[in-house]
Amino acid sequence: MPLRLKVNDIAFFERPLVFARPFRFGAVTITASTQLFVRVEIEVEGKGRASGASAEMLAPKWFDKRPHLTAEQTVDELRRALAIARELYLANKGFDTAFGLHAACIGAQVDACAKEDIPPLAAAFGPAEIDKAVLDALLRCAGANFFDGMAGNIAGIDARLSPDLQDDDVARVLILANEYRNHRIPIRHTVGLDDKIEGEGGVADVRENSGARYFKLKLNGDPEHDAARLISIGKELTSLPYDYGVTLDANEQYADIAGLSALVDRLERDPALIPIMRKLCYIEQPMPRDVTWQSPLGALSRRDFIIDEADDGYGALLAARSLGYHGISSKSCKGLYKSIVNMTRIAKWNDDGAECVICCEDLTCQAGLAVQQDLALGALILIGVPHAERNGHHYVDGFADTPTDEADAFLTAHPDLYTRAGGKVRLAIHDGDLLTGSIAAASGFASFVHPDWSTMQPLKRPTPRVSQEQKV
Repeated sequence: MPLRLKVNDIAFFERPLVFARPFRFGAVTITASTQLFVRVEIEVEGKGRASGASAEMLAPKWFDKRPHLTAEQTVDELRRALAIARELYLANKGFDTAFGLHAACIGAQVDACAKEDIPPLAAAFGPAEIDKAVLDALLRCAGANFFDGMAGNIAGIDARLSPDLQDDDVARVLILANEYRNHRIPIRHTVGLDDKIEGEGGVADVRENSGARYFKLKLNGDPEHDAARLISIGKELTSLPYDYGVTLDANEQYADIAGLSALVDRLERDPALIPIMRKLCYIEQPMPRDVTWQSPLGALSRRDFIIDEADDGYGALLAARSLGYHGISSKSCKGLYKSIVNMTRIAKWNDDGAECVICCEDLTCQAGLAVQQDLALGALILIGVPHAERNGHHYVDGFADTPTDEADAFLTAHPDLYTRAGGKVRLAIHDGDLLTGSIAAASGFASFVHPDWSTMQPLKRPTPRVSQEQKV
């Protein structure tokens, strides 16, 4: 049965995060960022108090790609979204389910952020991170692990934000999802636009790809450039001693249907692209989110396209399907409850003969809480795509500059998920897979341990924007 709670405190912290190598996607290259940490204190009706935590990287120029904004301004939007969400969650003084609290705040969150010119995708970041920490605290108070807790719908997820569903749809699918969840998750190795393709350190180098059998290939929006690059990558992948699969991700870089049609035509007609085309699972978020909603795929719907950055609300998947899209990505930074609702929709559609997918994407989740919580969510909700993107092991050096004692604590608590190599604690990849045994056993949201709060700084206050009127 769902438990009811109220949130007594929410605190935000951060740590600097330096990448081991540049990561270029879309129009941005990241070499460093900031990792956010959330700590909440809750009271569970009739059971007492508990603390919970979550973590996520503050990714620049992903939630909001508008060209007039600097990378730092887009990070400040996320900080502001967190602050607004904190006020809303703490203003709810009565007891409610975890999902009920989310549902009570998400509309006001989007509206408040819109008044500050923060788009819905960025606005949702605040509730998404608080929700993960609240769920962690709730599970710890109940002495339940994530998978058993979700099978029992401990958060009280219902259909109030998805009128196309019934309440029992969500509860039924949660039980089935837990029964058939993935215990080993094959990683999907990301190949960024600046990553080496050929030879040592290239896409087929096992020391580089960690034995991955699936590859996520970034596109830049130029059909000729992308085709030439995919031909080179395809040549390398055919040298692998095992079968492989690929996905393509444009990160909104194709300006319109015409350019996208040119890419698909080249993929379907160029013999040199057969090593990519025959292994292609889906193409992710090809066009800008605003263009997406104005551009039915038409004949292109014969290919499997999914949305990601356009997933800015509970109605996004429904709208995308009406335009010819076949699925959606799950990222815990976009909201774990929305992922579960979308999983429910896709499960129902597929029961009726559809072939839709929900895939797991990590947006550079870092080793520790972020990876573990996102991986647990992915293990629960994956439908039609059994592999999960993992960037943290690739672009960041293990636990990076996390204090040694904290990294060691995660290694000790989760020895199937981490290993010590090259002087660092880092993700342990087993023949291209991540194991979920220890995160499934952990009381709480996928972690036996919390980070060391004493080693962090409070989250910086966002820098106020200067409006055009103020400039004048």
